[in-house]
Order: sequence, then C-alpha cells, then structure tokens
Amino acid sequence: MPQGEHIELHRKRYGRQLDHEERTRKKEARSVKKRSAMAQRTLGIKGKMLAKERAKEKATMRKTIAMHEERDKQHKADDGAKGSAVPAYLLEREQVERAKVLSNTIKQKRKEKAGKWEVPLPKVRPVAEEEMFKVMRSGKRKKKEWKRMVTKVTFVPPGFTRKPPKYERFIRPTGLRMTKAHVTHPELKATFQLEIIGVKKNPNGQAYTGLGVITKGTIIEVNVSELGLVTPGGKVVWGKYAQVTNNPENDGCINAVLLV
Repeated sequence: MPQGEHIELHRKRYGRQLDHEERTRKKEARSVKKRSAMAQRTLGIKGKMLAKERAKEKATMRKTIAMHEERDKQHKADDGAKGSAVPAYLLEREQVERAKVLSNTIKQKRKEKAGKWEVPLPKVRPVAEEEMFKVMRSGKRKKKEWKRMVTKVTFVPPGFTRKPPKYERFIRPTGLRMTKAHVTHPELKATFQLEIIGVKKNPNGQAYTGLGVITKGTIIEVNVSELGLVTPGGKVVWGKYAQVTNNPENDGCINAVLLV
C-alpha cells in the first residue's frame, strides 16, 4: 500500500490541524524570501539554470499582463438576450462600455511593492546630509561627535519611547515631530486633516525613511477612515498613501496630495 494512501486515509478520518490554512498561507508568503535567498546563494551552472527559469516566468507574466491590458479599449456591449426587441430610436445607437480588467489592480500592487507611484511631484531636490543632520558634541573631545540631531520634521508612532541619552545616536526633537497632515483629495477638491500612520518612502534614501523624516516629495500613509472611502468589494479603506507637497520644516505643517 503506497504511503500517499495512508496520508489520505488519515486526513479522511481525523481531518487536518486547526490552523492548517493559516500555516499554509504563511509558508507560501515566506517562500518568496526563501527563493530569493537561494537564488543569491546559488552559483555556477545551477545559478544560471535558476536565473533562466526565473526569466521565463517573468516573460510569461509580462505576456499575460499585456494580454489583459484593456482598460482604454472600448467594445460593444451585449444587448441582453438574443432576439429581444429594441425600440426604433435605439437601433442606430451603439452602447459602448469601458472594459474593466483585474490586471490593472495587479499592476498597481506591483508598482506599490516596487515603491513606484504616479505622484504629483515626480522629481524633488535632494537634501544633503549636512542640511539634514546637525552634529552634536557629546563630550570634551572632538572624537566624541557621533550624535546627530535631525533638523527636519519627523514622524514617530504613538507608543514611541526614546533610548537613554547615552545610547541615542539620532535625536528627533519633540518640537519637530508631527502626527497630522493636511491632505487634499484631487477629485473631491477638498482638504482634510488626517492622522499619519507611517512614512512609506522618503526620496532621499532608506535611512531617512527608517528615521521617519518627512521632507518635500515623501510618500506618507494617512488614516482615511473618516472620509468613508470604499473598495469595489464594499470594504472601508483605512489607510491610503499621500505625497508631501511643501517643506514642513519651513511652514510648520504638512500639506499633502492623496494618491488616488
């Protein structure tokens, strides 16, 4: 009796673990990182074979997306049941509807994952490190100038606690911390004061994103639950991205445009 039938029989009798679906989902989510690590480690002919296989997969994905890309295409709508009577004044009129394809959502998610969005300010002035940080002396000697004070507006989460001064490398002044932003909805032409959830991407680099520094062009995540935005599936949208359009350290407030 093969091993596989024993397994099937056991499943029929006793079922699976209670958290089987959750464990499977987590394992599948981790598999991407595992695969990436393996691709980086694999050398020689095996590495070449792996890269070739991945290139084929990407090519197939691109073809599939290109095949489904019909957002701007128009086609004639079905008139319902065949042979149904149509009034005389509608005979010459063509009913045109816009095709809605799921691939657009997939493309948008891929762009967000890669950190690329359709933004109001595609290019911003880079901020130098000398302008961003002020050197702090922590002792008598010049060798002890390892502390830095952030001179720009920052965001820290609500439950944030500072490190002891002895170990704190980057000091974020309380006066330059902000938790709310004035966000303009481009379609509604209205501005709302919304709470900031986090800093998604600072154009000056990952180090500033990690510190929560907010400069012109930064992508922030804001809480839009009070706006009552709903997804096509009927779920209430909680967080949405917005781009900062002003210099907060000069104006004393954060102005942003919602990315719709």
